[in-house]
Amino acid sequence: MKLDVIKLDGGKAGSIDLDEALFGLEPRADILHRVVRWQRAKAQAGTHSVLGKSDVSYSTKKIYRQKGTGGARHGSKKAPIFRHGGVYKGPTPRSHAHDLPKKFRALGLRHALSAKAKAGELIVLEAATMTEAKTAQLAKVAKELGWKRVLIIDGAEVNENFAKAARNIETIDVLPSMGANVYDILRRDQLVITKAGIEALEARLK
Repeated sequence: MKLDVIKLDGGKAGSIDLDEALFGLEPRADILHRVVRWQRAKAQAGTHSVLGKSDVSYSTKKIYRQKGTGGARHGSKKAPIFRHGGVYKGPTPRSHAHDLPKKFRALGLRHALSAKAKAGELIVLEAATMTEAKTAQLAKVAKELGWKRVLIIDGAEVNENFAKAARNIETIDVLPSMGANVYDILRRDQLVITKAGIEALEARLK
């Protein structure tokens, strides 16, 4: 699979052969769905908590005698049936993470890359470098290139000036190759990968 390589100024910088095993697969929604669910579940804080019967601040005294009142049997006012009583089986702090095999996660990343390539939303950039960390300059470049909501994946390290310039632009995310993930790829309209990023991804997903 051949794709043109562009520069930040919009000029052509030749072309590149993309690995069919990474960018030429037929995207499967079920695989992408499972990996995204795994990612979001792992990121969930799980700090939800309610007060149970043993946590609410009330007397534990039995509110009235067991028999002879003509009413239902009750213990303390902490019972869930009463107002301000404890919550029965409410959420408690826990991890929402679940296991997903490493090979399946890698497969999901391949399908995400292929999905962008098939949709024509993949752009290969020669290099994501800037001499100065100028946000206005990068915003102008992005507008001229037609980048709206983009994820830029660089090589092992991201150019510091480029990262600083992109930091304050809401529609641009920048990640090193090791940070490439299915959720961030799919949530952006366009995927921009540098030549160094392509090499790093191919080495990572072989």
